[in-house]
Amino acid sequence: MVNEELDAALGTGRNERSEQRRGYRKGKRRRSITMSNGKHTLDMPRGEYFEPGPQGKREWNSRVIPRYSRRTAAVDEALIRAYLGGTNTRRIEQALSPLLEGAALSKSTVSRIVARLSQAFEAWRTRDLSEEDIAILFLDGFLLKLRLVKRVEKIPVLCVIGVRSDGGRVLLALEVRTSESEVPTGRESAVTEDLAARGVQAPILAVIDGNEGLHSAVQTTWPWIDIQRCTKHKLENLATHAPKRHSDEIKEDYHAIVYAASEVQARRAYARFENQWSPRCPGVVKSLREAGEELLTFMKYPGSLWKMLRTTNSIERVNEEFRRRVKTQGSLPNVEAGLKLLYGLFAGGLIQLRRVDGWRGLPAIVERRRRQLGLVKPLDKAA
Repeated sequence: MVNEELDAALGTGRNERSEQRRGYRKGKRRRSITMSNGKHTLDMPRGEYFEPGPQGKREWNSRVIPRYSRRTAAVDEALIRAYLGGTNTRRIEQALSPLLEGAALSKSTVSRIVARLSQAFEAWRTRDLSEEDIAILFLDGFLLKLRLVKRVEKIPVLCVIGVRSDGGRVLLALEVRTSESEVPTGRESAVTEDLAARGVQAPILAVIDGNEGLHSAVQTTWPWIDIQRCTKHKLENLATHAPKRHSDEIKEDYHAIVYAASEVQARRAYARFENQWSPRCPGVVKSLREAGEELLTFMKYPGSLWKMLRTTNSIERVNEEFRRRVKTQGSLPNVEAGLKLLYGLFAGGLIQLRRVDGWRGLPAIVERRRRQLGLVKPLDKAA
C-alpha cells in the first residue's frame, strides 16, 4: 500500500520513464510498527518530489503510515475502547498482548492516545445540529462522583438527549450544572441557548425534572414548547411530604393518575387524590398541584408514546452507565476530564441509543404539531 502511495505521489512507478514523473525514490528506511495483526518490521520507501515555488523539492511522507507513528489507527482505537471500558494500563497491555507482541505500552503512551478525545470532544460540543431535526428534548441532571486530587467530589452534570422526528435519539450536551436543587445562575439558559444557536430550533416537547431554572431556560429559549414534568421525579417529591407509612398508598393513588388509560380517567383520579389527601397530608397535595397541567402533557400525544414521555428515564439509564464507568477510574485531573470520559463512552460505541418506542408514527405527529404551532408553513398547493 505504501509503495502504491509513493508511486501515485511521484507520478510513475519504479524504474519507469514518463513525462508525468514528479520526483524520484531515494532508498528505504526500516521501521517497526504494531498493526491489528501484531508487530511488524517494514522497509518504508523514501522519495522526493518537485513542486513549483521557492522550495523546489520536498521529502515525501506517507499518509498510510505517518512519520513517527508506532501503531496503526486500528490498534489505537482498540486502546481507547479498552480505556473507556474501565481498564487500566496494565490490563490493557495484557488484553492486547497478541497485537502488541512485546511492544512497549507506558502510561504516557495511553495518555497521548486518549488525549485525542479532547479534540473530538470539542468538535462534538460545537457541531452543527440543524441536520438532526430534533423534535423532543429530555433534560435532566445527575451527580457525577469523581476523585479529584485525592478528594471525592460530587459534580452536578446536565445531560441533554434529543429525539429526532424519525425516532432516533442523539446525545446533544453534557455540561457542568450549578446545582441539582438550587435555582441556577444561568448555566441552564446557556445550554439551551447554545443548542438553539447550533440548530435545535423547532422542538415541540421537553421532558424535564422540577428544577425551576431548567424550566425557565426551556420556556425562554423555545416559548411555544410543550413541557412534560417527569412523573417519576414528582412521585419522589410527594414522598418527602408525608410520613413513610403512607408511601405505598400515595404511590398507588398517584399511579392511578399517571397510568390512567385516558385523560378523562386521569383527571378523575387527580380529583380523588386531592379529596383523599388534602385533609391527611396537605403538603402532598400542594406538591402535586405545583406541577399543574404539565404532569399530564404526555396525554396530548398518541398512546404509543406515553411510556417514553412520562419520565426522563431515557437519561436515567444513561446516567447509571456513566456512574458505573466512573467507578473504575482511579482519579481524574479535573471536571472537564470527567465530561470527556462520559462523551467517550458514546464516541467509542460503549453506550448506544436506540430508537424510541412508537417511533413509526412520530414523523406525522411532529409535522402536525409544528404546523399547529406555526413553526412550519403549509405547502403551497399551487406550487
